[in-house]
Amino acid sequence: MTLTLKNLPLKKQHSVLVITIALLAILAYLFNDKIDSLFVYQYQLISQGELWRTFTGHFFHTNGIHLLLNLAALILLWALHGHFYNLKNYSLLFISSALICSTGLFYFSPDIHQYVGLSGVLHGIFVFGAMMDIRHKDKTGYLLFIGVWLKIAHEQFYGASEQVSTLINANVAIDAHLWGAVGGLIFSCCYLVLLTVKSKK
Repeated sequence: MTLTLKNLPLKKQHSVLVITIALLAILAYLFNDKIDSLFVYQYQLISQGELWRTFTGHFFHTNGIHLLLNLAALILLWALHGHFYNLKNYSLLFISSALICSTGLFYFSPDIHQYVGLSGVLHGIFVFGAMMDIRHKDKTGYLLFIGVWLKIAHEQFYGASEQVSTLINANVAIDAHLWGAVGGLIFSCCYLVLLTVKSKK
């Protein structure tokens, strides 16, 4: 689909949660020094029972550039696939990607003691959009789907871009990209099965 101002998904059901997530991330950044100790993903504190950090930690960022990069990606994904969003599926997609991302990090990457950023969840949102494109017979969906997994595989074998690490003043948590994408894949598969079942009734 060609992006123009006319076909941007501006309806409330398509955009309100994207705006809410962006505002929460901005607020977390503005008040970072006062609240990060309570909400950031920290392996040790989660292991002691502070499970809310597996969700809230995604809204925090290392610096302004990190925040802007993630907000730009959030908006671009909305511009590309926002017409597939509604209040229910996007909220469940975001929550699923966030929690599966954090769970994957906790159990399979315990060496990551602290993680912040939306990038893991964004990979899950990307996978959802690509799969919805495929369902609607948009051939670019196949390219997007294959592309995101090739990117993740490249990161797993060769590591993240040093330039990005320098910009965000932190190591890029490539495992978060993997597990966020897995979260998006699991949600998308379940969602598409439900749509198929409903369409047959």
